[in-house]
Amino acid sequence: MVVYRFLADVVVVVHGLYIAFVVFGLLAILVGGALGWQWVRNFWFRVLHLAAIGLVVVQALAGIVCPLTSLEKYLRTLAGEATYPGAFIGHWVHRLILYEVPQGYFTIWYCLFGAIVVATILLIPPRWPRRKAEPPRDA
Repeated sequence: MVVYRFLADVVVVVHGLYIAFVVFGLLAILVGGALGWQWVRNFWFRVLHLAAIGLVVVQALAGIVCPLTSLEKYLRTLAGEATYPGAFIGHWVHRLILYEVPQGYFTIWYCLFGAIVVATILLIPPRWPRRKAEPPRDA
């Protein structure tokens, strides 16, 4: 039972890190774009960031419950927990990322956030990866 509680807490922390990547990634892009930070234009960072919020938007529009939330609830059930979300860290991370509001509000916010991320692609475009130079051909 303890192992399931621990795994559920790990899922909550991973969930929190995912959210932090999306939120603070956008903040870094906006600030970095204004201050000329070149790393915020990294192609792979921007693709991962867009994919992360894109996945959330698609799930919200399709009415799909976040798989991390479902996994956490399943693990808490296996741990014998009904309402309390686990150990101290898991409890507080859980309280930071889950709010009791109608799901429609989240869908609207996710879509708006996703639109802002798409706008940053246009306003602060990523650098395309450089292709490796081909070796010279023998004549």
